[in-house]
Amino acid sequence: MASLFRLAAIGALLGLASPGAAARDYPDVARTSVYVPVRDGTRLAVNIYRPAEGTSVASQRLPVIFVFTPYRARFVDDKGQTQEVALTDQLALRSLIRAGYVVAVADIRGKGASFGARRGFQDRTEAQDGHDLIQWLAGQPFSSGKVGMIGCSYLGGSTFHTASTTPSALKAVFIGATDFDKYDFVRKGGITAQFNTRPDEPAEVDLASVPVDADKDGEALRAAVAQHAANTPMAQLWYGMPYRDSISPLTKNAFWDEVAVYRYAKSIRDAGIATYFWGNWHDEPTSHVILGAANLGGKLLVGPGDHCVPPAGFDFTGEIRRYFDHHLKGVDNGIEREPRATYWLKDGSEAGQYVRSEQLPGQASEALSFYLSGTGDETPSAEGRLSARAAPAGASTFTVDYDLPPSDYFSFWPGSLHGKGASFTGEPLKEPLKLVGFPVANVAMKADRPDANVFVYLEEIASTGDVEVISFGRLKLSNRKVSPAPYDMMGLPWHSGLKADAVPLAQGEVAHLSISMMPVSRIIPAGSRLRFVVAGADSRQRNLQEIKETPPPQLTVVHGWEAGSRIDLPLQR
Repeated sequence: MASLFRLAAIGALLGLASPGAAARDYPDVARTSVYVPVRDGTRLAVNIYRPAEGTSVASQRLPVIFVFTPYRARFVDDKGQTQEVALTDQLALRSLIRAGYVVAVADIRGKGASFGARRGFQDRTEAQDGHDLIQWLAGQPFSSGKVGMIGCSYLGGSTFHTASTTPSALKAVFIGATDFDKYDFVRKGGITAQFNTRPDEPAEVDLASVPVDADKDGEALRAAVAQHAANTPMAQLWYGMPYRDSISPLTKNAFWDEVAVYRYAKSIRDAGIATYFWGNWHDEPTSHVILGAANLGGKLLVGPGDHCVPPAGFDFTGEIRRYFDHHLKGVDNGIEREPRATYWLKDGSEAGQYVRSEQLPGQASEALSFYLSGTGDETPSAEGRLSARAAPAGASTFTVDYDLPPSDYFSFWPGSLHGKGASFTGEPLKEPLKLVGFPVANVAMKADRPDANVFVYLEEIASTGDVEVISFGRLKLSNRKVSPAPYDMMGLPWHSGLKADAVPLAQGEVAHLSISMMPVSRIIPAGSRLRFVVAGADSRQRNLQEIKETPPPQLTVVHGWEAGSRIDLPLQR
């Protein structure tokens, strides 16, 4: 007791929050905003939110939570209302201010009210900007010198990349819905996805930012936004680099390597920065969130929802606060002694439960194979079978169909493409299947040309007839070579994407594709059926009209004893 009292007394004299002090609730917020120059002199807009009670601002030095966004820290919406990232609780920011944290939200260079132009997308310049702002925040009179960082989607990426620069003040990060290997995410299998390929926003969007406090007439804001015209266009950046070792015509370097955060994983580990990864099952980045936890040893949370939606039925805000309380305030709340992984397990209906485990999803699973076979009627419209045993040799041929159901502009999950390719349906399950982890599709394919895109989908058909896509994957035929991965892939196949590893198909050649699919966590109930669909196009390809071929490719799925076309499901007993 005496030693604790002395620590608290010293902390009070220094203006520091003591580890054993009771948490104080601050009902109000004091906001300021300034331009902060980073190492090359570029001025970035930073909004700072300090805990307050009425007009009394917290006087002690407090930990800082930093958020780095391209979506404007503070702006006026179409209804004339001021929107502020820090005053919402999607990332628990408002609650963190209430709990005695300073929250700082900065616009990245080339966006919002910040000056400069983006050279790329989450490049090393942006990462170093984050580093400089963290060190600046740590040195301010309101700061205890300890900084945490949080974000989801792009903000999760800016968090991850800033951590890769290992600023000395950064102690803990909470990373949501972002990638560990950007090539494997944006151009997985050599095919661009919907993520990151939308058009860039017009200048009017950034001009709706609220100017920093000293910029009373908005002159600096207008000057900053004028510089944004030099931003590198994002969609063209990704479309212009088909291979992992492509040299970008826009950045003049092997840009995929620069933005591959896995290359900096050792630096993050060596720096002792605590990591917590978060995703949701109905969201494509979750595969990389799990890989991030596998490679950095951090904690993992996977909820049941969509992109960046706080997990239902879980005290998300409380978890974030406990995490930062431990790492930034030194509170012994037991979070480090709890199982590292928490994830939602759907039980076949809308119900489910959270599982706590020391093992990441898939680490305790074994492969359960279902084989593709024909019906004996090998016409293009015939639907094949999906069964536990391989059947005699056969083939299912289809012509790529570009006339697909429309997709939402921000569709984070595909709809069913049954009828748009080759489908293989199983019998009603006699017993429930508990699937946790990554399905892997092993498909033998032929094509009438040297290359084509292949998309695979796993569907659950409920006893009611309702259909849900539960996993999917993609691979360009020429990218089929499986290579050793430069990081822990949890036993999944990895395709290098290097130009030298691209192998076009010879005429009549059967290509063997091994495709890791999106992770699942659900119990498929007895009476439901599984369906596996192979297609040559996906509704979410924003450039589909530009890349579609005339005549369209004709693809053949080869099945039988020798070809062994199958899908391996992650069965957890």
